Amino acid sequence: MGYIAARAGMVPLSAIPGLNGFVLYFALPCMLFEFGSKTPFEKLVDPRVALVYLATGLILVGLAVAWARRRGLSLKDGAFGAITAAFPNAGFIGVPLLVTLMGAEAAGPLILMIIIDMVFISSGCLALAESDHKGGAWTTLVSSFKAIVRNPMPIAIVVGAASSWLGITLYGPVEKLVGLLSNAASPVALFTIGAVLWRSAVYAQRADFQHQPYLDVVVLKLLVHPLLIWVLGMALISLAYGPDPKTLAVMVLCAALPSASNVSLLAERFGADNSRIARIILVTTVVSFFSFSVVAWLMGVEA
Repeated sequence: MGYIAARAGMVPLSAIPGLNGFVLYFALPCMLFEFGSKTPFEKLVDPRVALVYLATGLILVGLAVAWARRRGLSLKDGAFGAITAAFPNAGFIGVPLLVTLMGAEAAGPLILMIIIDMVFISSGCLALAESDHKGGAWTTLVSSFKAIVRNPMPIAIVVGAASSWLGITLYGPVEKLVGLLSNAASPVALFTIGAVLWRSAVYAQRADFQHQPYLDVVVLKLLVHPLLIWVLGMALISLAYGPDPKTLAVMVLCAALPSASNVSLLAERFGADNSRIARIILVTTVVSFFSFSVVAWLMGVEA
């Protein structure tokens, strides 16, 4: 519906930032707060989920950067390709979609994975992208953590987790307001993704995407990422330390999501090849409409 509305001009491209702003600054933080406050605290800090997800992310970053350097790309472009390979769109698509698909218990591991992506994966890759400049890596790392502190999503997660830990509940009218905004997150986010998909297609037609390879990153994101999580998770399960099967299914499906759309904004800001990043985001988003369903079927997940 979002794609059709944008293509037909019912939703102008200039309106998409407003939709994004509503989801990212109002609806999604309320949803994350609700799930964080209603999820048992131990589910939000599961070391097994953290181990599998962080190890897989680091492996993907290493593969993406090494392959990019082998293809003759700069370290900066390799680092941004690594972010798109290891950083799924868990906040904007994953939380609304997987909670709807698998129930509220999916929120715990999703929240933990979002924190790992923000604190370790994206910050580390940004520092790596600037490491060839004198003092660039440390400055970028500090800036990344400042951005995390200002981001409403991790703030909502921390406040929600603290509420869960302390057993605090909201004042009735405030709780209803938070619930209204939380309920709006899923439909508005998914509608906006459709509009963003059309905008990406329009922008892709205006730029030359042929001079730098990108399909290898698409394969890493949609195939290698979920496969690595499944293999490592099953290996740990066989050692009696892995996550439970349903949590592993949530992790695999999160990894099967397309690349995070905000990476394009970061690439533009840091002077990387944004045409390559935009194409990766566009292709992973389009292909994931089909590949995600296949992965869900293979994992035995049904709507």
